[in-house]
Amino acid sequence: MKSLWSDADAKSFVTRYGAKGVGEDIALRTYTTRLLGGDPKLVLHGGGNTSVKTVAKDLLGEPVDVICVKGSGWDMGNIEPAGLPAVKLAPLRRLLALDKLSDEDMVNYQRINLLDASAPNPSVETLLHAFLPHKFVDHTHSTSVLAITDQPDGEALSREIFGDKFAYVPYCIPGFDLAKSVAKVYAANPNVIGLILLRHGIFTFAEDARTAYELMIENVSLAEERLRKGRKSLVQAKLPASIASVSDIAPSLRGAVALTNDRSTGTAKRQILDFRSNDAILNYVNGADVARYSQVGVATPDHTIRTKNIPLVVSAPETGKLDAWAKDVHTRVDTYVADYHSYFASNNTRVNNAKKELDPLPRVILVPGVGLFGLGGSAKDAAIAADIAENTVEVISDAEGLSSYQSISVPDMFDVEYWSLEQAKLGKAAEKPLARQIAVVTGGGSGIGAATAKAFAKQGAEVAVFDRDLEAATKIAKQIGGIAVACDVTDASDVRRAFDRVSAKFGGVDIVVSNAGAAWQGRIGEVDDAILRKSFELNFFAHQAVAQEAVRIMKLQGTGGALLFNTSKQAVNPGKDFGPYGLPKAATLFLVKQYALDHGKDGIRANAVNADRIRTGLLTDDMVAARAKARGLSEKDYMGGNLLGREVTAEDVADAFVFLALANKTTAATLTVDGGNIEASLR
Repeated sequence: MKSLWSDADAKSFVTRYGAKGVGEDIALRTYTTRLLGGDPKLVLHGGGNTSVKTVAKDLLGEPVDVICVKGSGWDMGNIEPAGLPAVKLAPLRRLLALDKLSDEDMVNYQRINLLDASAPNPSVETLLHAFLPHKFVDHTHSTSVLAITDQPDGEALSREIFGDKFAYVPYCIPGFDLAKSVAKVYAANPNVIGLILLRHGIFTFAEDARTAYELMIENVSLAEERLRKGRKSLVQAKLPASIASVSDIAPSLRGAVALTNDRSTGTAKRQILDFRSNDAILNYVNGADVARYSQVGVATPDHTIRTKNIPLVVSAPETGKLDAWAKDVHTRVDTYVADYHSYFASNNTRVNNAKKELDPLPRVILVPGVGLFGLGGSAKDAAIAADIAENTVEVISDAEGLSSYQSISVPDMFDVEYWSLEQAKLGKAAEKPLARQIAVVTGGGSGIGAATAKAFAKQGAEVAVFDRDLEAATKIAKQIGGIAVACDVTDASDVRRAFDRVSAKFGGVDIVVSNAGAAWQGRIGEVDDAILRKSFELNFFAHQAVAQEAVRIMKLQGTGGALLFNTSKQAVNPGKDFGPYGLPKAATLFLVKQYALDHGKDGIRANAVNADRIRTGLLTDDMVAARAKARGLSEKDYMGGNLLGREVTAEDVADAFVFLALANKTTAATLTVDGGNIEASLR
């Protein structure tokens, strides 16, 4: 590991933040915190913390000694000065005289000593930082240091590497007790440059930001060097000759780990998947002993709130035998859940039944021959779980390369997993209506499709934007945090490829808005067959190809789903010279009913939106004028020529699709969005 310190960058931080009234100490603390937080081998998703002791002015302008420490909710990789709340130092240090302090009292005391009452909660390790005398204190969860300490002889091996430059602290849950323990260990070793917290991480400290940072890099490098000496490889298991693809297995995995699946209400609390694979991951999941070393526990305690203590391990998925494999996955999930219930019950008894059980399902799945999946309620949460799982793979592989991996005890894991201060990091915000669902929108690069993609994302869905125009799809996907997929919906093989891409990315599909279409005109008795066939390819057969692929995946998941079609008013109210458009649309309306009829037993709903005269970005003023003229109407009467006299927009149609996606007890229905057109209305 190399130092990334740059005098020029450090100076730029001081200058930039100085112009905003931020002092040099805080500016440099921000700079080196970002250096540490930017390296996943040191810090991952809220792990680790830093501090600086400095002087600030209170409301009266009086100087006050404070400690500015990483605040809850801030990531070290992109922290700003606001993420380093200032706490009065003297009151914190007086707490060292106490024998006991509850978590609630600790958090409250830290908050009442903040200079800014609106600041985030200071780190749960604030007192540890405060009890140390040094100006700059850095703490990371270095993967290489964890690989050294997470072994039966971790302390002896650590002393061999770091010697008496460091003091060694036995494992203790973060908070007041750990801070007291560290203060006692440091008092007996006042000349050390840092601390090794066994099965937790590493601290370095100094009177200036650069020295504290570079001590971290220098000593983490010593751990890395030791791991390279005499390393043994993981013995590999024998796997089937042909392993199934990620897209073939992800929907089955996702269905097996749905939090709930209530067919009586049509609801399923699903999880989003994030897949990872590389040589290191494959070496790990393909290990002959993966069922042992993967079940030992987390690499560092705070990972448990994101990944639970252990992953689910499934068998290698052999091509051609996926039905049996999927059944085995469900069996293994059931066993995992039963084991979690037992783990909770026994440990909750130990704490006088004071805790309420969290959901018992895994957050990481290891698949031999394939890789690993992170799971979460959103794509972001799934990615965090996958990041931490990758980190754990490295730690355990390195530890096993020297000796054998060992985590904290099961009771200690429980205490951290159910620790209110750890759970608070996850937040308590209510989920949006379409959270945990994956939506595909065809023709999503513009018009009604783009408005629909945005509407679904706003309601919490993970959205895949399909469009022939990848540039247009990418533009929309970037706006909503989704993915763009180039797809010609008239090519069945391309549709299959596109859906496989979504399964590989998110784990499956729950909602499909089959929206792509185009309006061909012509007098039906005179129109060329080629035009009619072209229209049927896009306005009927493409809907069938999209729906077929969606149903294939939804059935693998076993959690139901929603097929939504844009049929337009032409399906029920033919327009003069619009036969080439209306005929396939009418067929698509009956396609909707057929899917509802044939796949209701699978929990799959099929509904349509019947829209007319929609104002979109695709409908230019010239086009409106031409269409209005053809009907002998003014532009105003054409667009607002309905019973309500109101112009209808793409966003109105998008709202209708969202409504149908949420209507869990509605199928075979057509929702009209046209401001009122009796000829196109349904019963």
